[in-house]
Amino acid sequence: MFLTVFFLLVALCTQGGNGKEGEEAQRPGHVSVVIVGGTGDLAKKYLWQGFFQLYINQVSSGNTFSFYGGGQSPTEKATPVLFEILKAVSCSKDVSQERCALLKDQFLRLAQYRQLKSLEDYQDLAKHIEQQLQEEGMTEAGRLFYLSVPAFAYADIAEKINSSCRPKSGAWLRVVLEKPFGHDYGSAQVLASQLRSSLTEEEMYRIDHYLGKQVVSKMLPFRIQNKKLLDPIWNKHHIERVEIVLKETLDVKGRIAFYDQYGVIRDVLQNHLTEVMTLLTMRLPKNVSRSEEVLGNKLQILSSMLPLGKNQAVIGQYQTYKAEVQQELNKTKDHVSHTPTFAAVLAQIDDAQYEGMPILLISGKMLDERVGYARVLFKNDIFCVQNHNNVHCKPKQIVFYFGHGSLQYPAILVSKNLFKPALVDSEWKEVTEHKDVNVFGLPISDFYIQIPMEQKEAYAELISHIFLGQKNSFISTENLLASWDLWTPLLSSLASTFPRIYPGGADNADVLDIHLKGKDVSYNNEVVIISTDHLGGTSTNGFQVMQGKFRSSEMVSAWAEQLVDKLAADIQEAAEAAIYEGGVFHLALSGGSTPLALFHRLADHHFTFPWRNTHVWMVDERCVLPTELESNFRNLHDHLLQHVRIPYYNIHPMPVHLNQRLCVEEDGGALMYEKQLVKLVNSSSFHFVLLGVGYDGHTASLFPGGKADELGDSLVALTESPSKPHQRMSLTFNVINRARKVALLVMGKGKHELITQLSRVKDNPDKWPVTGVKPTNGNLVWYIDYDALLG
Repeated sequence: MFLTVFFLLVALCTQGGNGKEGEEAQRPGHVSVVIVGGTGDLAKKYLWQGFFQLYINQVSSGNTFSFYGGGQSPTEKATPVLFEILKAVSCSKDVSQERCALLKDQFLRLAQYRQLKSLEDYQDLAKHIEQQLQEEGMTEAGRLFYLSVPAFAYADIAEKINSSCRPKSGAWLRVVLEKPFGHDYGSAQVLASQLRSSLTEEEMYRIDHYLGKQVVSKMLPFRIQNKKLLDPIWNKHHIERVEIVLKETLDVKGRIAFYDQYGVIRDVLQNHLTEVMTLLTMRLPKNVSRSEEVLGNKLQILSSMLPLGKNQAVIGQYQTYKAEVQQELNKTKDHVSHTPTFAAVLAQIDDAQYEGMPILLISGKMLDERVGYARVLFKNDIFCVQNHNNVHCKPKQIVFYFGHGSLQYPAILVSKNLFKPALVDSEWKEVTEHKDVNVFGLPISDFYIQIPMEQKEAYAELISHIFLGQKNSFISTENLLASWDLWTPLLSSLASTFPRIYPGGADNADVLDIHLKGKDVSYNNEVVIISTDHLGGTSTNGFQVMQGKFRSSEMVSAWAEQLVDKLAADIQEAAEAAIYEGGVFHLALSGGSTPLALFHRLADHHFTFPWRNTHVWMVDERCVLPTELESNFRNLHDHLLQHVRIPYYNIHPMPVHLNQRLCVEEDGGALMYEKQLVKLVNSSSFHFVLLGVGYDGHTASLFPGGKADELGDSLVALTESPSKPHQRMSLTFNVINRARKVALLVMGKGKHELITQLSRVKDNPDKWPVTGVKPTNGNLVWYIDYDALLG
């Protein structure tokens, strides 16, 4: 039979028959390799080449092989396709042309296509394997199934393998699973449970090809080899930050159906970058080859991570993504996808060794270059007074460079002002001759550099590990669920967040630059830049700040977070201008939930705000005690005033509680506030008034049907709300329209219908009180977020 052409030698098999790691081999034997999805893109690009490399490496081991490409297509249709793929496999440079030709010929003879669709197909495959074994008189070593299929098919195929394709006792079974392993914690748990009913944990190999990359696989050996030098500095006291970055220049055309469901966080951060993070921070194992210890130490790190929430991430989406979604998913032009194509996440470990140390995980499509690296940046306490190019003053860093970028090859780089590292192992070498290349703005000569003597493909490396039963480079069920437990809350919190739009490539400039502050991360550029095409508009250059007109007044619009940033910056600018001119700034703030984000922004980011010269007034107040949750003043106090250094005598709450009574007209609270205002505010003209708009069109506490003209010349009045608490105190249009600047802040999808109506109605303050806001000598600016503007 055709198997007799294969070399049948007697060398010891590297791996024993029961598949347990590290055991002595019982015997060499026959291995059946089945790639389910054997004519797919992954198999074509990587898997068949990886298994051919395995075949070359094991040809003298005493094992025999047969290879099956499985799929749903009929045999006569798919067989020619499979063999076109197999003809393209190649040998490494150390294999002669003659030997390579012989090996390829043998490999092709040992391969065949089989339709694997129904249970009967799997049963027929099992019968075929048994028959081959009997005819050739060979002992079976094991069966390797590689599931290069969508994740939804895993459970069904695993059940078919379990019920019909298990090898007989003494031979191993290994089933390889490609990511994604679920969509979130819940779905990963369901999938794990389904697989566990058919396969044991020992039999499952969840593959993350990043763990096969040469530099990634050498992170632990590097740390172990240089342990004495690294131990004193591998902690929060010496490490400034860790950056784990994967940048790509390509878009996701042709993959939208998958990508729009998953996005960059699920596609890259939850798996590849998280695995790299654990390798950098985990406790060093005593034996790097012992998978149980390696996986246990990784799990310990995952369990020690601080929770990830909305404040720990920023997301973006390249400009043309929306059009690609519409085209490939047949969506209408008004369809907007929230799927991020860029993300930067700030992770931290709740551990004495790393507490407070920032770990940045960053990845994106359509960026300026294709490169991947993990960079450990150390603090440098040396300052060179004159020679700033002195090596001692340059950054101290260790860079695990995965490949591509300016360097083009995988490497481990250590700053010469840090230490000279020991070689990882005998398969690596030190580079002493340097080309004219810069890495992170520094000449390559500033580093000690180690590179592999021979570059190897990640899938080929991992396929070798699978064959040998080495599980330390694969994902266990427990570690998978721990990773999803970390990432799922963040994904949930970002589900309705609009990503920042970026143009792509070099045009991104500083649009995606990020800023770290404590445990939070935000975009550094506060002026949001968006594509007007993305929003259905047009522009000569495709990009501009979203500014325009609304009801004949100025309008600024952005995603909610950036809109609040812009408003806070405008308030500070107005404050500085007013104080420069007259030494004081009078700010009137409205109540409700809308301005809370603004209060937080002012408290947390605007440390140079001139609070000492600022007087804070109230636009309106509910007639409740100031200690109650419904009090506008309590909200203002809790979310802003108690967090800034403002003199207490510069704070002016509305006097709604006088004589142990609430808003009784005879107590004269409104008149008292008006007199205070007239006394302190020049010409009763506030420098800045912040207003909101209710769903019914009310602003301040001026409601529809309130008949503003009946308030006469008063600046402050008691009013009546249609909702509880009914009684209110409010500034009137008489004082609002004297202000130098009035800002109307409108946020949230719930306000979209209101904005649509306001864009059409004429001025009618009795029906739409907000239309009565018409500053006489100042200007009005609408701050409207995209949710309210676009719905």
